[in-house]
Amino acid sequence: MFEKLFQLTKNNTSIKQEVIAGLTTFLTMAYIIFVNPSMLSATGMDQGAVFVATCLAAAIGCFIMGFLANYPIALAPGMGLNAFFTYTVVLTMGYTWQVALGAVFISGTIFTLLSLFKVREWIINSIPHSLRFGIAAGIGLFLAFIALKNAGIVVDNPATLVSVGNITSIEAILAAVGLFIIVGLANRGFNSAIIISILAITFIAVIIGKVDYAGIVSMPPAVAPTFAQLDIAGAFEVGMISVIFAFLFVDLFDTSGTLIAVAQKGKLLDESGKLPRLGKALLSDSTATMAGSVLGTSTTTSYVESTAGVSAGGKTGLTAVTVGILFLFALFFSPLAGMVPAYATAAPLFFVAVLMLAGLVNVKWDDLLEAVPVAVICITMPLTFSIAHGIGFGFIAYAAVRIFAGRFKEISPSVAVLALLFIVKFAFLG
Repeated sequence: MFEKLFQLTKNNTSIKQEVIAGLTTFLTMAYIIFVNPSMLSATGMDQGAVFVATCLAAAIGCFIMGFLANYPIALAPGMGLNAFFTYTVVLTMGYTWQVALGAVFISGTIFTLLSLFKVREWIINSIPHSLRFGIAAGIGLFLAFIALKNAGIVVDNPATLVSVGNITSIEAILAAVGLFIIVGLANRGFNSAIIISILAITFIAVIIGKVDYAGIVSMPPAVAPTFAQLDIAGAFEVGMISVIFAFLFVDLFDTSGTLIAVAQKGKLLDESGKLPRLGKALLSDSTATMAGSVLGTSTTTSYVESTAGVSAGGKTGLTAVTVGILFLFALFFSPLAGMVPAYATAAPLFFVAVLMLAGLVNVKWDDLLEAVPVAVICITMPLTFSIAHGIGFGFIAYAAVRIFAGRFKEISPSVAVLALLFIVKFAFLG
């Protein structure tokens, strides 16, 4: 059965090798079962229900990827998109979390259609590489800003907008220690560095009385408070267009970048440098997003942490299926997830931010026409507290600097259209 489903012999692997690879990938990304519920609960969503939705959405995504596309790529609710969902769409723009879930569902539907009709390649190829690197780095800075806020290191100030908080507080100190643990362990080759850090800081918080002990294992909480609560009709409001676009746009490039990175690491590309069964892999991502929105979580996407499993020998979908099974087992650890304080997840957020900044080395900083739009994205995303606004400002800046430099031909039709749409959006919709 395993041979028929995953072609183990053809891929020169074994059940044992694939299971070990799956466990490795799970340990590198299991932090999401603690971070995602903590973040989305700030919108008013039931934290226990979001915990269940996170685990189920991840399992569904992994199973589809494993059985349909047969790739060792794991999925779960994505970092950055969950922050956008919480801090921009709900807490800043004022939409309900039900409407935000509706927007996630619509973006997943559009992603599915783009994958089926193979429009995705045209979109990706027409967007400049510098903007892609800028968007990834901008989201990273956005996550870092949230991390510092959750740790109490950065606080609001009516005179200067932001200021340094009480850096001698227990929360700030533990957040910093958590980051040092992650960096130290990651540098020593520990794939589970992030999850170890979260558990260690939570344990310390319990010991010193900052968190009440609630147990480790129990039956999973009810998913009913978030299940099928999405408001699709409300998401069709004109003001939500940019939100849906942001969910779609970020997921599109995040997924594509992750698939290529994992494929290159695992030598899964064909002779022409393309990924076979790409359509099925993309379909796994988009359908998991739709399922996740129904369950009650933000956009589900492919995880670059899958490279850890590939490095451990994962070559087929059995690796992804193993990760999915482990996410189902994680359902029984909801008391532990409920105890994790915000400052324990601040370190993982900051660490992920550091990884996302790496793409900036590919930007041609000596070319102002390339550098300025990237800088606009990176600076405006955290300072406007909005991924959507950062993307919009970046596209407008990219087109504008080329117009004023007399280099009209460098503006692709898709970039021109998107820049115009963002100008209209900012001018008339805010």
